[in-house]
Amino acid sequence: MTEGIVDILTARSRPGSKAVVLAGGRGTRLSPYTSVLPKPLMPIGDRSILELVLSQLKGCGILDVTLCVGYLSHLIRAVIGNRTPSGLDISYVVEREALGTAGPLRLVPGLHSTFVAMNGDVLTTLDFNHLLGVHREQGNIVTIATHQRVIRVDYGVLHLGTNGNSNRVFAYDEKPEMTSAVSMGIYVLEPEAMNYIPEAGYFDFPDLVRALLDAGEPVGAYPFDGMWFDIGRRDDYERAVSAWLGEDVAEAAANAILDRAAP
Repeated sequence: MTEGIVDILTARSRPGSKAVVLAGGRGTRLSPYTSVLPKPLMPIGDRSILELVLSQLKGCGILDVTLCVGYLSHLIRAVIGNRTPSGLDISYVVEREALGTAGPLRLVPGLHSTFVAMNGDVLTTLDFNHLLGVHREQGNIVTIATHQRVIRVDYGVLHLGTNGNSNRVFAYDEKPEMTSAVSMGIYVLEPEAMNYIPEAGYFDFPDLVRALLDAGEPVGAYPFDGMWFDIGRRDDYERAVSAWLGEDVAEAAANAILDRAAP
């Protein structure tokens, strides 16, 4: 059923669109699975997460993809090298040391126009073409795909301080919940954003976003309320497999994409 979703994502993206997929992390929170397998190669049905990502990028007409690899990179090359979707041009950049989520971009050649950067362990039905279109319409230097996530605090939270007494409790919330927009690990960048990435050292996307905001550059958000799984821990992975392979969920996602594509 997932294959059908990929087929629906027809090649409508702008010519020359390029993607950088970050697949070099160790995935320690998903241990012990990732002690023998890099997180992007974790299986979803008969394919890996990374294979699904590459198929979706191809379905959106993004045919030039660079994989930033590090941990167990030989396994990624072995699997993807033999199972690359036809028509997809894949190159590799190897991280000799941990560079963070934004640092590897400085190693990627040819980032001279608008491009997508994303984590290689993200399962989503997001339409990359629509994301690229909104990014261009808004004139952002970076656009961050976002998702509403309920965040629960597993403790009773005390509100302290009233009438100058910091030891006085004036409210108590038991395991409160809040809803916030969180990054999906998918970004669209203009090449000018690369000027804010230092030439050496560890550098994450939050560091890049803060640098851009400090410089007054326009950073936009792309809210998405469809399917999204960030494969971080074992329970995240198990929920993702169950939902992704569930026919009802897959069919709903496919219909949502068809509705968006309709004239």
